Amino acid sequence: MAGGRDAGDLRRRHRRPGAAPGRPLRRRRAVIRRGLALAAAALLALAPLLAPPYQVTLLLPAFAYGIALLGLNLLFGTAGLLSFGHALFVALGAYTAAGLTTRYGVLSFEAIVAAAAGLAAVVAVPVGLLCVRYVKIYFGMLTLAFGMLFYSFLYKFYALTGGDEGLRVLRPLLLGRPFAELDKVGFLTGPFYYYALALLALATLAMRRIVRSPFGLSLRAIRENADKAAFVGVSVRRYRFYAFVIAAVFGAVGGTLLAVPTGLADPLLAYWTHSGNLVFMLLLGGFEHFLGPLVGALAFIFLQDLVMSLTAYWRFVFGALLAIVVVFFPRGLLGLVAPERPA
Repeated sequence: MAGGRDAGDLRRRHRRPGAAPGRPLRRRRAVIRRGLALAAAALLALAPLLAPPYQVTLLLPAFAYGIALLGLNLLFGTAGLLSFGHALFVALGAYTAAGLTTRYGVLSFEAIVAAAAGLAAVVAVPVGLLCVRYVKIYFGMLTLAFGMLFYSFLYKFYALTGGDEGLRVLRPLLLGRPFAELDKVGFLTGPFYYYALALLALATLAMRRIVRSPFGLSLRAIRENADKAAFVGVSVRRYRFYAFVIAAVFGAVGGTLLAVPTGLADPLLAYWTHSGNLVFMLLLGGFEHFLGPLVGALAFIFLQDLVMSLTAYWRFVFGALLAIVVVFFPRGLLGLVAPERPA
């Protein structure tokens, strides 16, 4: 028919469009990333059976820092706020574990984790309400100031915190079991290892849901352009505050795990250099990638152990390494294998 559409036009109209040129490559990269993640999870699950006890115990602080860094990366990698006081909440979690086990006889680790998370949220509310009023260097300096205030509190109030000696952390019960038949190494490389690994997995899944939720998308919009995000109806300050509280909770949960292997909660956990180490781990792994905090924590712990065994000037070596990472590998270790920012 003149001026009409023939059957060929209708068939072409309902034909599905071809795949975008870059889609197969993105799918291939996603499959590779999932495969690598599954392989890493399998290696971590088998580590107590394959590696010496000393190497296994090195993984425990890496798990603890991994959880804490998931929170820090929600602030920095997702919301665009760099905190130099995140160690405050890590120390708060450690001291919660110490206080409950030594002062109040609470040994259930589930109760300790819940108490640390709740206390961190309570502390983060007033701190966050003040800090999120500012951005960039002002936000960082305020968080640093609060961290140093908490360090001074831990150091000076000896009757409550143990002062420079810190507080002991007693062996906790895991799912109600004391595992009294195991010595310390057996406990750490056995039940506690798998408990910490399971807690890390749960924290990772929870943070993944948060980052991929509308809340996480709003945080990314705020990071890219806060004015535009506010123009379309996003409450910038409120969302930043929520991110701060969530980050504090993750930091405190990581702190509870960090205190058990050493059996001590120490004021240095709240010191500014500890916050600096947390930022270093984040940069080392790659803050633009969701798994960057976990990779950074693992790399930092094992690099620190290696360098400390080689030289007494390990802090100088780590400072030089940080400069190299920032200048030559700004996307971190994961940026070498996954250069693009994941959606």
